[in-house]
Amino acid sequence: MVDPLLVGGMIIAAFAGGVIGAAIGALPAFIFTGIMVIAGEAARIAGIVSLEEGAGLGVTGITANVAFGAFFGPHIAFAGGAAASAYAAKKGYMEDGFGGGWGYHDAKNILIAFGGRTDVLLVGGLFGVLGYVVFYLSSTVAAPWDPIAFGVVVSALVHRVILGYDAVGTVRGVGFLDLSPFDRDDIYTTDGTEGQPAERLVVEPWLPWFRSWGGVGLNGVAFGILGGFTFWATGSPYLAFGISAASLLFLNLGIEDDFGAFQLKIPVTHHITLPASTAPMAYLGIGLAEADPAVVQAELLLLEAVVLGAIFGLLGALLGELAERVFYAHGDTHWDPPATSIVATTFLIALLAIVGVFPTAGWVPVPI
Repeated sequence: MVDPLLVGGMIIAAFAGGVIGAAIGALPAFIFTGIMVIAGEAARIAGIVSLEEGAGLGVTGITANVAFGAFFGPHIAFAGGAAASAYAAKKGYMEDGFGGGWGYHDAKNILIAFGGRTDVLLVGGLFGVLGYVVFYLSSTVAAPWDPIAFGVVVSALVHRVILGYDAVGTVRGVGFLDLSPFDRDDIYTTDGTEGQPAERLVVEPWLPWFRSWGGVGLNGVAFGILGGFTFWATGSPYLAFGISAASLLFLNLGIEDDFGAFQLKIPVTHHITLPASTAPMAYLGIGLAEADPAVVQAELLLLEAVVLGAIFGLLGALLGELAERVFYAHGDTHWDPPATSIVATTFLIALLAIVGVFPTAGWVPVPI
C-alpha cells in the first residue's frame, strides 16, 4: 500500500538532497555516503540499531535513511551533482570560477562544488527527484538489481539526452574498448564551445592510472577478497562498500605534481567490494535481518567467503572497466562506471537466486 504522504515527503527531501549534491559536488557527496555507511554499519554491528528487511535495502538506521536515503543516496546527491556539472558546462559556467579547463570536457568534472549558483542547484534538485523516483519504482516492482545504482545509471542517461549530449558518445577512429590513443596523446580539434577544450583527447579514460585490464583485475581480486572477509567478520554486506567509498576522499584531495599528474593515484573499488560482500550473503541464504556475525561465522566458512569475494570482486572490476570504455571514455558527461557495474553484478546475483544456484539474493530485490 503506497503512503502518499511518505512518498511526497521523500520527493521533497530528494529535491533537497539533489541540491546538496550540486552545492558540495558529486564526488564529495559520495564520499559522505561512504562515511555514513561506515557509521551506520558500525552502529548496527554494535547492536545500537537494527536493519530490517524492506525495499531490498532495509528501512531503518543510518545506512538506509541517511547514507542511502535522501541526504547522501548516490541516486540523489551524486546523480544530482553529476547532472549539475553537465548543465553548468552546457551554460558555460565552468570557466567562470568553477574549475574549468581541467583537460577533459568540463561536464565530466564531478569534483566541482557550485555553492550558491541558483540555476545549477535547481538542476541538481530536479535530478535528485528523478533519482528517487527511479529508485522507488525499481524497488516497488522488486526489479532484480541494486535500485540505487540503477537510479544513478538512468539519471546519467537522462541528463545526457535532456541537455543535448550524445547518449553514449562518439568513437573517433578507434574501437569502443581501445584506449591506446590516450597513450599516444592523440587529440582532435573542437569548436571550443560548451565546456570543451580547443584540443581534446580522442579518448578520455575515467581513471588514467587505473585502466589496464591486468591491474584492474588484480585490484578486483584483492579488494574482492577483503569484501568477502568483511562480510564474514561483521555480517555486513555494506561495510566494505562504505570503506571503499570513503577512501575516495584521498582521490578528491589528490595533490598534483609539477606536471599536473596526481600523486595520490587511488583506485575506485566500491563496485568491487559491494558484490564481493553480497555474493557470500546470497550463498549463505540469509537476508539483512539475519545478518549477524555469529550466524555468518557459524554457517559460512571463511574460505567460502573469500573465494566468492574474489570471484565477484574480479567480475565487478572488469565490468567497471568495460563500462568506462563504452560509456565514459568517448562521452561528454560523467557516466558512472561503478554504478553500471553494480547494476550488472547485482542482477547476476539475483539471477543466480532466481534459478536456484543461491538460496537467496541477499539484500538484492527479487521479483516474487
